[in-house]
Amino acid sequence: RCFYDQKILRKTFGEWKEWWTVCRERKLSLRAESHDRLLLSSLVFKAWRAYVCQQQEKRNKYSVAESHAKRQKLLRTWQCWLVYVDVQRTKHGMQSVALAFRERSCLCSSWAVWRKQHYQRCTRHKMNILALQHWAQSLQFRAWLQWRELYLYSQNEKQKEARAVTHHQHWQLRRCMGAWLGYLNLHRAKKRQNELAQELHRCWMLRRCFSDWRLLWESRRRICAHQRDLEKQGPRIALQRVFAHWQHYVVLCVEETQQCGLAERRYRHQLLVLQKFWNCWKSRL
Repeated sequence: RCFYDQKILRKTFGEWKEWWTVCRERKLSLRAESHDRLLLSSLVFKAWRAYVCQQQEKRNKYSVAESHAKRQKLLRTWQCWLVYVDVQRTKHGMQSVALAFRERSCLCSSWAVWRKQHYQRCTRHKMNILALQHWAQSLQFRAWLQWRELYLYSQNEKQKEARAVTHHQHWQLRRCMGAWLGYLNLHRAKKRQNELAQELHRCWMLRRCFSDWRLLWESRRRICAHQRDLEKQGPRIALQRVFAHWQHYVVLCVEETQQCGLAERRYRHQLLVLQKFWNCWKSRL
């Protein structure tokens, strides 16, 4: 009855321990899933914030470039207008001087020659001014094209780097999840192997205890029967009793030797099984 109570208690404790382990694994899996969701949401938020900052910076740069272009156009227009006003003032002054000179000198031929030369000089001056303006505008347009090309190239490089970083982070996350799932499966397999090994050990111990108890009970029964027979026969068979005791002692020694050998073989077999499971677990790990 005590052995039965111990067996029931062990079985109840084993079932409670298995239920507690399952609850613990469920809690760990829930924690891992919540941690995974939090990590994915943080990664998405970081990527969205970087994209918004990049778009804002891009819009700021475009606005600065447009304002700079407008200012440059306005400056060129103002410079051209100042040059035109100076030329017109100079032209009107020279025309007034020429008219006064013509009125004073009344030399038509000299006036015609001077006006022709003045017209040629004014034309050359205007052409030089227009050429300089065209050259400056072409240089500014060429510089603006180069700056725009460099800016677009830098933006493309930044986008490629951001995509590469995002891809690397996703790849690292997938690899970590795969490793964690593999570890979880290996841990479950190890747990099942340990439970099987414990169950085998309990069965073997139960069989061994039952066999020892049976052998001990049979030996006691034989001894009691033999003692009763000896008490009935009396002192005539004292020598036979001594011989029987010696024979029984020899039988007990032989049985004990056999039991020790059987126990040693079972213990070695159990060690081999445990070593096999241990090697399998280490290879899988």
